[in-house]
Amino acid sequence: MHAPVAFPLTVALLVSLAMPLAAQQGAGQRMPVDLELVLAVDVSGSIDAVEGRLQRQGYVDAIADAEVVRAIRSGIHGRIAVTYFEWAGNSWQTPVLDWTVIDGPDAARDFARRLSNAPIGSGPWTSISDAIRHAAPLFDANAYESARRIIDISGDGPNNTGGLVTQARDEALARRITINGLPIMNDRIDLSRPPMPNLDLYYENCVIGGPGAFIVVAESFSAFARAIRRKLILEIAGGEPPAAPRRTAVPGLAQATGAPPRARWVPPCDEGERRFRGIIEDN
Repeated sequence: MHAPVAFPLTVALLVSLAMPLAAQQGAGQRMPVDLELVLAVDVSGSIDAVEGRLQRQGYVDAIADAEVVRAIRSGIHGRIAVTYFEWAGNSWQTPVLDWTVIDGPDAARDFARRLSNAPIGSGPWTSISDAIRHAAPLFDANAYESARRIIDISGDGPNNTGGLVTQARDEALARRITINGLPIMNDRIDLSRPPMPNLDLYYENCVIGGPGAFIVVAESFSAFARAIRRKLILEIAGGEPPAAPRRTAVPGLAQATGAPPRARWVPPCDEGERRFRGIIEDN
C-alpha cells in the first residue's frame, strides 16, 4: 500500500505551474469596455483663440456632466475608453490626452481637469483626412476591446489638404470603425473668403460613416458645449439623434439657410480642395 503523499505534492506542483500561466494570460488580455472613443478636435487657423477655448471648455464640461457619466455607467461594463487629440492641416496632429478609462464621476472629473489644464494648439489648413488616418491606428495600439470603435470629429470647415476625405473615411470603415461628426457653423471670413455653405451636408455626405453614424450640428461656437454633451450621450448609449428638423434661417449665416436639406446646395466632397486652390491662385 502506497503512502498518500504524492497527491498533495502533485496539486501543489500544478498550482505553482498554473499561476504564472494565468498571470501571463491576464497580462496579454485587453480590458473590455463599452466603447472606444477618439475625440479628434479641429484647431486649424480658422478657429481663433476665443473659439478654441470655447470648444475645449465644451469638451471639459461635457465629459464631467452627470448625464454623460450616467450614460457611461449604464453600459454592460460600466466604462468607456477615451483619447483626445487636436488636428489641423496634413501631418498636424497633436496628442492631448492618452487613452483613459472613465468609469464614474471621479474618473470623468479627473479627465476633464487634465483636459482643461492642457495647452490648446493651433495649426494651418484643414485635413480631416489626415485626422482620420491618425485616429484609426490608435484603436489597435490601446489596451482595450469593445464592440464599438468611434472617431468623433469636430470642425468648422471642409477638408482642404492631405488627400480626399472620402478615401480616408472608407479606409477607416474597412477597419470596422464608425466616424461621427460635429460640424460647427460660423460665418467668419477666413483668408478674405466666406465659409463654405452647408457644412452640415458636407459632413453627412463626405465625412461620417459606419454603423449608426450621425452628426450633431453646433450652430455656433457658443452652442458647442450643448452639442457635444448631446453627442457624447448618444454615442455612449449607442443611439442616434432624431431626424433633424427643418433648419431655421440664421441672419447672415451662410452655412445655415432656411431651406430643407434637399433644397440646399450639397457641397461636393472635394469642395475644400477647390477652394484651397483658389486661395493659392489668388495669392
